[in-house]
Amino acid sequence: MPEVSSYKPGQFCWVELATTDAKAARAFYTGLFGWTVKEMPMGDQGTYYIFQKGGRDAAAMYEQGPDERGQGVPPHWNNYIAVENADAAAAKAKSLGGTVVAGPFDVMDAGRMATVMDPQHAVFAVWQAGRSIGATVVNEPGAVGWNELYTPEIENSRKFYASLFGWTYKISPEYTEAKMETRSFAGMMQLTPKMSGMPPSWMPYFVVAGTDDIVKKVQSGGGQVYVPAQDTPNVGRFAVVADAQGAAFAAITLAAR
Repeated sequence: MPEVSSYKPGQFCWVELATTDAKAARAFYTGLFGWTVKEMPMGDQGTYYIFQKGGRDAAAMYEQGPDERGQGVPPHWNNYIAVENADAAAAKAKSLGGTVVAGPFDVMDAGRMATVMDPQHAVFAVWQAGRSIGATVVNEPGAVGWNELYTPEIENSRKFYASLFGWTYKISPEYTEAKMETRSFAGMMQLTPKMSGMPPSWMPYFVVAGTDDIVKKVQSGGGQVYVPAQDTPNVGRFAVVADAQGAAFAAITLAAR
């Protein structure tokens, strides 16, 4: 279902890049994914950039302000989860051991949100839709197809998100798939000693037509490759990379089904 008109509570609905160099990041991602850009002036908060694919909203970007930079927050991708009520979701997250980092607050008439840090210190946002539901295109080249959590305490993470959003899981020794009803839509991985230095975090996977080509473009654009292109049976070929400012994401070519 590439085109989306609504999200159920508990589904990922939006991703947003926080960068230190909007001009450079704009050139990098438009060249990488073929996105066009819609600019939305935000007054003293700068400009909000909507990345579009075929006229549909795929993701967004903003340049980090002095507060974020002063706190040492590195460039990163924010991952948003749809909720019926942002205030209630933030309060519940807090009761489960999470921390409300910002909000809840209104984003003009687009919706209402809060930024939350889970008990293992991975940050995500909750989104109560107003005028905007979030992404209107998913699961096709140039759009998000998956979101993945890296956590130091996988069992506690499963409990937190199940309690907050009603997620269920398909669990294997190496990986946890998060499910709503019968559909898997996100994953979780236990941080290992080999991942030393990697913070707890959520990361988006962007669907691409050719993972190896994307890796070459990332490298030529000054980005880094953290996990080289490799195949996962019955899933696809993926790589974990970062843009030139250091924001990490994954690219995946989905296996034929």
